[in-house]
Amino acid sequence: MATSPRTIAASVPRPVGDPGVPVPREGRREAEPSPPRRRVIVIDSDRRAASQRAAWLCDLGWHATAAGSVDEARRRLARGRLDVIVAAGGPAAAGAEGVRSALGTRHAAAALVAILPVGDDPGGWDAVVPAPPTDGALAATLDAVVAVPTDRSGPRVSVPRTMLGDSPATRGVLDVVRRVADTGVTVLVTGESGTGKSLLAREIHRTSRRRHGPFVEVACGSLSETLLESELFGHVAGAYTGAAGAREGRFAQADGGTIFLDEIATATPALQVKLLRVLQEMAFEPVGGGTTRTVDARLVLATHEDLAARVAAGTFRADLYWRINVVTIEMPALRDRRADIPQLAHHFLERAAERAGRPVRGFTDAALGALLEHDWPGNVRELEHAVERAVFLGSGASIDVADLPPGLSAGHTRTTPGASLREALEVPERRMILDALERNAWRRDAAARALGINRTTLYKKAKRLGLDLSAVPGAR
Repeated sequence: MATSPRTIAASVPRPVGDPGVPVPREGRREAEPSPPRRRVIVIDSDRRAASQRAAWLCDLGWHATAAGSVDEARRRLARGRLDVIVAAGGPAAAGAEGVRSALGTRHAAAALVAILPVGDDPGGWDAVVPAPPTDGALAATLDAVVAVPTDRSGPRVSVPRTMLGDSPATRGVLDVVRRVADTGVTVLVTGESGTGKSLLAREIHRTSRRRHGPFVEVACGSLSETLLESELFGHVAGAYTGAAGAREGRFAQADGGTIFLDEIATATPALQVKLLRVLQEMAFEPVGGGTTRTVDARLVLATHEDLAARVAAGTFRADLYWRINVVTIEMPALRDRRADIPQLAHHFLERAAERAGRPVRGFTDAALGALLEHDWPGNVRELEHAVERAVFLGSGASIDVADLPPGLSAGHTRTTPGASLREALEVPERRMILDALERNAWRRDAAARALGINRTTLYKKAKRLGLDLSAVPGAR
């Protein structure tokens, strides 16, 4: 498992200097030539986080500087060249143009990388890493943006490499992705809910010639017909009640890139007609408008339903089905690619541990065995939630069986040689408390009543068992 920036900063402190002052590297022989170090500045309103991330980048070989604001960054960059600007927190939320204009034209050639929550990207960045970032995703993104010359004639938004796994089943899927990525054909991704269809769509975009264009994702099942139509095609001012101003749709935002329509089976018959025209001509009119707009976007769609059965039932248009069913890629269920579980679990653990702010090294053998034996009806999404729960509710340096949800921990016990009776009894007691919390939507008072104790006793027991109830997440 990759070490988090927080851990590296604590164990291997490094000076984070000005771009004009090189960071000393002990043990280097003067006779050996050293390549020029790439220069990066990390701007984050959380100054401590910026310093820790910069220290970690120094450890990777970058010449990194930290700043708590764009103004501080400008002062620190009064001299010297710069390769990459990484913005997080408030500076990232302020937008790419705000950061670039504040830093001036001296660093116009530097690549702009933002760390943003998924769905918060307003565009304009050279790369966006989902927050909270994993070490691997951030490192790969920085390497990618310095390897590709920056073209300032337009935005260059890239997607970092996704976490899909390396089992034979997954490698087979990725082989198909590599063969179709640059063909431009419409791709339909099928598979059970939670298998990672969105990640696969991002991988198609990342490996295609459109990888420097935007990737736009639309969850079709979460919106009503009226809102979905406006979301896809935009609307003009006054198109409907509440439409005070014009709004650009997601197809327009995806121009030059890829648009991913998730759960396409939920589209109504009226919307299916409009989608058919867009797929055929890449032309549409905003809601309430009469001006036709054309775009150049690659289409990737996904569904967990049997579209052929829906066509036979008359609930999905046959012509639309044949139009989108050009290349179909089925994302296998997690139970059919168990070799991916350790890699995925460690990836989710690293991300959750960073959010929780506590070091977690990995999984005990018993916990990993429980993960491998589970059938995962919720697939990758269920695995992610199980690991997050274990990190937030666990207390040890490693995730043990008792930290896992009841459905996974059943049949597995903690095996600590020489454990006392009290230590052995802590396992079921801890599990009973966690079960009560989950059954009662994480409400402490309700969980206490279910256990037949008062709230104060619950907190005392939790503290003795190493459960931090203040870190327990809200109900999902």
